[in-house]
Amino acid sequence: MNTTRRRGNNDAPAPPSAARISILLLAAAVLAGWLMMWVMSPTTTFSSSWAPRLASHTNSTYFGKQGFRIMIYVFPVLFVSVVACIYLHLLKSTDSAGTQTRRYEFCRRMATWRRPLLVRGPLGIVTGIELAFFFMFLVLLVWFYSNFISHDFSKINVKPAENKLWQAELDRAALRLGQVGSLCCAFLFFPVARGSSLLPLIGLTSEASIKYHVWLGNIAMVFFTAHGVCYIVFWASTGQIHEMVEWAGTKVANVPGELALLSGLAMWVTTLPRIRRQMFELFFYTHHLYIVFLVFYALHVGVTVFCSILPGVFLFMVDRYLRFLQSRARVRLVSARLLATEAVELNFSKSPCLAHNPMSTIFINVPSISRLQWHPFTVTSSSSLEPDRLSVVIKRAGSWTKKLYETLSSLPPSQAGHLDISVEGPYSPATSAGFLGYDSLAMIGGGGGITPFISIIREIVYRSSTTAEAVTPRLSLLLIAVFKTSADLAMLDLIIPASGGFSDISRLELRIEAFVTREIIVSTGDVTRNVPVKEVWFKPSPSHVPIAPVLGRNSWLWLAAVVSSSFVIFLLLVGTVQRLYIYPIDGNTNRVYPWAARTMLNLMLLCISVAVPTTAAAFLCKSRSAEMEEQIKDVATPVMSPTTWLDKLDSGDAEVRSSPQPSLEQVTTVHFGRRPDLRRMLLEIDGTNVGVMASGPPGLLEDVAAICSLLLVNQYSLILYNAFGDGLRSEMNHTFHSNP
Repeated sequence: MNTTRRRGNNDAPAPPSAARISILLLAAAVLAGWLMMWVMSPTTTFSSSWAPRLASHTNSTYFGKQGFRIMIYVFPVLFVSVVACIYLHLLKSTDSAGTQTRRYEFCRRMATWRRPLLVRGPLGIVTGIELAFFFMFLVLLVWFYSNFISHDFSKINVKPAENKLWQAELDRAALRLGQVGSLCCAFLFFPVARGSSLLPLIGLTSEASIKYHVWLGNIAMVFFTAHGVCYIVFWASTGQIHEMVEWAGTKVANVPGELALLSGLAMWVTTLPRIRRQMFELFFYTHHLYIVFLVFYALHVGVTVFCSILPGVFLFMVDRYLRFLQSRARVRLVSARLLATEAVELNFSKSPCLAHNPMSTIFINVPSISRLQWHPFTVTSSSSLEPDRLSVVIKRAGSWTKKLYETLSSLPPSQAGHLDISVEGPYSPATSAGFLGYDSLAMIGGGGGITPFISIIREIVYRSSTTAEAVTPRLSLLLIAVFKTSADLAMLDLIIPASGGFSDISRLELRIEAFVTREIIVSTGDVTRNVPVKEVWFKPSPSHVPIAPVLGRNSWLWLAAVVSSSFVIFLLLVGTVQRLYIYPIDGNTNRVYPWAARTMLNLMLLCISVAVPTTAAAFLCKSRSAEMEEQIKDVATPVMSPTTWLDKLDSGDAEVRSSPQPSLEQVTTVHFGRRPDLRRMLLEIDGTNVGVMASGPPGLLEDVAAICSLLLVNQYSLILYNAFGDGLRSEMNHTFHSNP
């Protein structure tokens, strides 16, 4: 679908597409070179030719052996990260009809690879391209380990008659198992950097990438555990069990490695599905042991080897510190809508410079409930339709959401005072409106899973009301909402914003099919009538601020400046300390600077290099946006809330007829006592270009994935291109695109 984009006075002119293509090619070339270094590192060519030649140019009095690894492992990734920031800034400035069309055509060509091949299994829903990369990564691990082992075993000079050959081989095998685990750690932190530019560069979001972090973590812990067990067996068999309590000063230290392994095992055990689901807080708090793991891992291997995994750690530290700075502020909560189904819609004040895409995710913390718990929720508002508001829907699903609902329901409906809330995000998909490239769009949501589609509907309403009909063809929308009880139908009221925004959706070809699975029939006499939606309004507080991007409007450019300046400062600090303090000691043949002290010193310099420029950039951006924030006016007059769907039900499979939003009720049909026949409904959709999106419980996602996989037999092509939080738990929801 072709769309137009209105350019404001502050929007940059559209750069030529050749610039973006050049940036992508440059980033791909550098990233391929970085991967090639990992592939070649276990070979004789690398160890005997490449490494000595590169080390001769980097082994100076300023960086020592550390400079070699910084050049081949750290610099390429950070360079790609900065280049990706520039690319995303240009993409944001030129998100026009042409770019959307080209992006969609590329997705169509990749449809076969991005269809789900595995639906139910330990890996979850896995697409063809994910499975291909997963097996390629396993091949890399096998290549990495086998080449090291064959090279090491060929150098063992122990005579077989001495019965020590197996011990020597065990020693080398254990060492290389640890190096394979380090290779996994080199990729481990990329998926959990929510604001990183690397994931959007390849069309991923942090929510969609969590499963890659899980895969890498499991593989890494398998190798690290085998590494530790093999060394314990080796020490016991050679009478060197005392090595377990040795902390060497100038070589690999065993005690820190054991502490790192124990902290890793604690995190690993608590990620088991039963423990994570039944004792989520234990899993959440235990996972913060990653700090202990990283510190003791660095002390175990030394700062030189630690540089191999530094890129992911560096970008994660930048992202984590930016999140920390944003979370220090208390945001302005304007109002809350409480539904009879115990779902809550929170409406926040938003800075005009914050533009988020549909299906964005925001993390919320309510200190009065828990100072440590942060929960992800899908943003339901449209940045275009509601420029000064940001809304999320929270459905009761646990103790935290229960306490939040009870807190809000106990407040008076008007001028309820203040409620301290902190946020992180929102985190948006790289593409602003990829769903506009379809003739028909089917959205399947279970319970609170319909929340991502609310933002899509609002965005399409805005575009249909502000864009000429001749330029924007109609998009046929089908919303299939599956609820347990009739009370949950109140979730559909949230399609209309609390601030008004729109009341006429007649320009949309929207059809809503709602299914109530646990009630056979509901008539007007069977439900509680006149149950209003309670709306709570909060007094403005001088200490509360609108939600704003921590790095301002041009956040990608600022992130590029933060990453590059942090890396430069780190190099300057490390070079200065090495030249003036460490090298004079190492240069003396009778003395060697302790590994532990040097490692801790480098970690401290790393923290300083990240904190100083990041704080300065955030403070500067906040100062520049202060004038804009002062222009935001507090809402003083409440608007009418839509009535609850409990007043609209008729018997049987009836169409809802009595609502303040006639155009919404006329397109809604409620079915009782059955589940939707998804396969039939999808096949009945008209159009040559159909998109299918699913959000909700894992069982629903698996059913949709299985159906869409079967539709491939009937000339349906399918793309799994995104995932986002369902607003209730940290479960993953998947989006499917189908092109018949």
